[in-house]
Amino acid sequence: MTTAIIYFSRANENYINGKKQMLLIGNTAVLAQKLSERLKLSSYQIIPKVPYSIDYEETVQKANREKQNASQVAYEAIEIDLKEVETVFLGFPNWWGTYPRIIATFLANQDWENKTIYPFCTHEGSAFGSSIQDLTEACSGAEIKTGLAVRGSKVNHSDTALANWLLAYEEDQ
Repeated sequence: MTTAIIYFSRANENYINGKKQMLLIGNTAVLAQKLSERLKLSSYQIIPKVPYSIDYEETVQKANREKQNASQVAYEAIEIDLKEVETVFLGFPNWWGTYPRIIATFLANQDWENKTIYPFCTHEGSAFGSSIQDLTEACSGAEIKTGLAVRGSKVNHSDTALANWLLAYEEDQ
């Protein structure tokens, strides 16, 4: 079985523990790195062709417009042939109650028939929001497994939660 870790993450100014902070690495990227190290798998980042602003408020407003307009957000090609992948660990931050529109665009560009998706997200209090339901609708034919939602402010201390979540994946292997 071929497995891949695919994620979108945004560094720069983020909202952490009730205040804005600069991050050199986005929270979802930190979680993807931990996952990659634990499973000894490569990870692939979805990178927007037009970067989001460094400024948190500008990014929040842009993300809201993208959601309201159901925008297609262009992204750089990732270096993996998803036709060869059976299981995807899919990571994203929760933006406006679900995954960002760049993830929606990525999902729409793939054939999810007979694939398994293990979703993981970072958030600051809203967990997955409607992401799991949205994934089920967007990924027709895929099996959506139980996800892992980690508060961004706690991502550096998420090893135990990550290990516990991966027990189900490891049992399926």
